Amino acid sequence: MNPNVSILEQCQIVSGFAPINIGTARTGDVVCMKNYRRCLVLFHKGIGAQGDDPTITVLQGTDIAFGTTKALNFTTVYVKQDPTSLGDVAQWTKVTQSAGNTYTDDTSGEQAAMWAIDFKAEDLDIANGYDCIRASIGDAGTTTQIAALEYVLYDPIQMMAPENMLGAITD
Repeated sequence: MNPNVSILEQCQIVSGFAPINIGTARTGDVVCMKNYRRCLVLFHKGIGAQGDDPTITVLQGTDIAFGTTKALNFTTVYVKQDPTSLGDVAQWTKVTQSAGNTYTDDTSGEQAAMWAIDFKAEDLDIANGYDCIRASIGDAGTTTQIAALEYVLYDPIQMMAPENMLGAITD
């Protein structure tokens, strides 16, 4: 990223879902990567209870309507977790898993957490027309856990002023 320009000239931020209880499964909105080379999926949650561990699932689709979808596999997740406050966690922990389109941590229910999964446009099946992403959180149990999901699309095909930056919620 260029240090001489605003971060908002270099990325588009889209809400997957606003802060809400994930005691019920939550399906994120869909973003299109046609105008961006990278997308960071960021999940952020409050403290819940032991055993109420959320699972994030990431799919790719051929359009915003998300009629044709398939798994978007990943092996790396960056994690910040703490049983009292994320303000106590300075660095990300890199978690490497077998390739799959889901992630969970069996101690995350009782902790505050941020999970970041970074995708390149070429990670999607571009040859078959897949250029959209949707992340979802499965039912995380009976204890109230407030969480939000954001997409940070960056490395735009064309950098612009924030008010002119190309969107990611249409094809």
